[in-house]
Amino acid sequence: MSNLSVEDIIDFVEENDVKFIRLAFCDLYGTQKNISIMPQELRHAFEEGVNFDSFLILGYHDGDSQDLFLKPDPDTLHILPWRPQSGRVVRMYCDVVLADGAPFTYDYRNFLKETLNECEKAGFSTRMGLKSEFYLFKTDEDGNPTKEPFDNGGYLDVAPSDKGENIRREICLTLEEMGIIPQTSHHERGPGQNEIDFMSADVLTTADNLVTYKNVVENIAARNGVYASFDPLPLEDAPGNGLHIKMANYKGNVNLQTSDEDFSEAFMAGILNRMRDITLFLNCRRDSYNRFGMAEAPKYITWSSQNNSRLFRVPEINGKRDHFILRSPDSCINPYLASAIILQAGLAGIKNKEKLPPALEVNSRFLTEDRSAYLEMLPLSIEEAIECAENSEFITKSSFSDVAQRYIDIIKSYI
Repeated sequence: MSNLSVEDIIDFVEENDVKFIRLAFCDLYGTQKNISIMPQELRHAFEEGVNFDSFLILGYHDGDSQDLFLKPDPDTLHILPWRPQSGRVVRMYCDVVLADGAPFTYDYRNFLKETLNECEKAGFSTRMGLKSEFYLFKTDEDGNPTKEPFDNGGYLDVAPSDKGENIRREICLTLEEMGIIPQTSHHERGPGQNEIDFMSADVLTTADNLVTYKNVVENIAARNGVYASFDPLPLEDAPGNGLHIKMANYKGNVNLQTSDEDFSEAFMAGILNRMRDITLFLNCRRDSYNRFGMAEAPKYITWSSQNNSRLFRVPEINGKRDHFILRSPDSCINPYLASAIILQAGLAGIKNKEKLPPALEVNSRFLTEDRSAYLEMLPLSIEEAIECAENSEFITKSSFSDVAQRYIDIIKSYI
């Protein structure tokens, strides 16, 4: 639903037998949190917000001990299809504000909104689509996850080797019911590993959609007696879980990837040239770095039009490049912070009119040591990624340096 007023939401709740409203947001690691309120509290939530114990949520504990409040965004209303149809449950994502209604400085959803305003002032908007991988594991007699994959299928396998097809089907139908349109779904390379891709949307909606998607996958998996894992490397001897981010820039309805090559190249170069600076925000777990260089996960800061093992893939279809794909992130990100940082890097590239280096079309398996020695690499440990972020002039001299530094400090205290 979109462009809904507060009165629209209140009427919808009354007319559709809604008994619980979940006010949702994310912690620093992108884990969904929520408070449920009853319908009679809804107007107060829109007008004043709902207080929560922020010191108990990673990323929201503040040294000044300020009260924080959740204010729902009416455009994010969704019925939760897996909850009862009688006495329905709906969910809205929230902005985090102070007692006077001002945005909380370290609310990453608000940081993304501010970044999107910068993009608008620069004359463009961005659309993002996602390809997300996850594993399904069997559970024990108490319902706890094991390390035994749900099946032993491989890439694009079908039943009976692929035992997850009915679960993926249920996930896709549930997402569609919630307004998130899947494009493809299939078994991935690892045993019990799956991938679902969904349609591009504006960046804020896509960030919200990733949180919804993960929640849907986890709930549908649990309902089928299995456990869904988005961990970057849940099995040491199997491919990791990546999150591939598909992007295209627009001016109105005009795709700038095809109509303005210099602009598009500068945007992509801005991201590529700052990958060591921003990797911590795209890969925030220790095991995120164990995935790099495995299977087709990228390791070098390079791009290609055809090669799936490159960090950046810029596909050409009929001689045109209408999007590009960033392949290093994983799904354990905070999607609002990660999206904002990617856009900020792209904005810096546009400002400086940066150029892409030559493409590297060699498959990683055939990349010789002599040639790879000259290639810049992604950070290969979280400690290295922290060092890159802390020493980054792009970050320390930016308008968002306080937001970034707080994130860095919290990550350092938890690794």
